[in-house]
Amino acid sequence: MEAVAYSNFRKDLKDYFKKVNTNSEPLIVTNKEPEDNVVVMSKDDYDAIMETLSINSNDYLMEKLARGDKQFKAGKFKQHELVEDENND
Repeated sequence: MEAVAYSNFRKDLKDYFKKVNTNSEPLIVTNKEPEDNVVVMSKDDYDAIMETLSINSNDYLMEKLARGDKQFKAGKFKQHELVEDENND
């Protein structure tokens, strides 16, 4: 993960925003006081992390995932061909 000083980040804000969004790579913005450092990430990456945390904290969903994983490993699944949407030309 790249780090940049606050003054440089502020000077080239637009370029850093574009880079964070394009590369899906968070950026550490450093300050003189380490407790003031921040991490900048794209909203899509943030949303994905929040969704993962939400799923991981939901016992019902985690149990369903574990059950499905167990069934898959035991070979108890059906494979289906993808259906093409004829209206989507």
